[in-house]
Amino acid sequence: MPTMSKFAYAIVPGHFVQDEEQEDISKDVFTLPGLGLIEGQTNPNWSGFSDYLDQLNSESDQFQYKLILATRHGEGYHNVKEAEVGTAAWESYWAKLEGDGKTVWADADLTPKGRGQALATNTFWKDAAAHLGLPLPRRHYCSPHSRCLDTCTLAFTDIPDAPPFRPIVKELIRERLGVHTCDRRRTRTWIAENHPQFIIEDGFKEADELWKPDVRETLPEHAVRIKAFLDDLFSHDDETIVSLTIHSGSIMALFSVIGHVALHVAPGNIVPMLIRAERID
Repeated sequence: MPTMSKFAYAIVPGHFVQDEEQEDISKDVFTLPGLGLIEGQTNPNWSGFSDYLDQLNSESDQFQYKLILATRHGEGYHNVKEAEVGTAAWESYWAKLEGDGKTVWADADLTPKGRGQALATNTFWKDAAAHLGLPLPRRHYCSPHSRCLDTCTLAFTDIPDAPPFRPIVKELIRERLGVHTCDRRRTRTWIAENHPQFIIEDGFKEADELWKPDVRETLPEHAVRIKAFLDDLFSHDDETIVSLTIHSGSIMALFSVIGHVALHVAPGNIVPMLIRAERID
């Protein structure tokens, strides 16, 4: 097994508008023009950001820096049902069911609106890369849930001059485990057959052995998983610009690990984070 280092993580503030305290954290955060990059005397513009990251990473063996671009999946059928019945009824009853006889939300698929949101993200990347010099992600990591696999595919395929699209499916970055059927994934075989362009990580089980019908993972427990993913990422991936296609819960857990302000990212939208990892082992 590859050696795994341990790190302490922190957001490097002052680079993006989303780093700043929000007046109302209940409001949805949407993809900002230029991803909200704050340009100034100490900040590069997008055309120089890759060189800036290389410079940061060359200054010390103790610290590593990566630009993480987290995309929340587009609207899924579970999101529609929760909006219809309200969060309280969803949590207490509906989330435990497979569906309502009209729609199915177990391992929820994207709705047509959700697919449109993912395609809008694709348009954003094409325009921003062409006109703003925004560097494209060099590596893609994705939750194994259907709604993330489809969002990642729609958002990142057919982009000119992009690296080869071979996203890596990672169990650690899936949504909170347990109780909600929308967060029970399908089999490894299903993922491989329906998304052959994705690389499924080693050790990924055929059936979902992590989801339990009667125990819901807490945010602190979720954060432990996300930290384990970051330890793996910073130990084994040399790319400095990385995309994650994940969930609202996974993004909140990521925020808690790196000390980012809490934000509610709207479905199909992107939040950038410049993360510093300090080696502690």
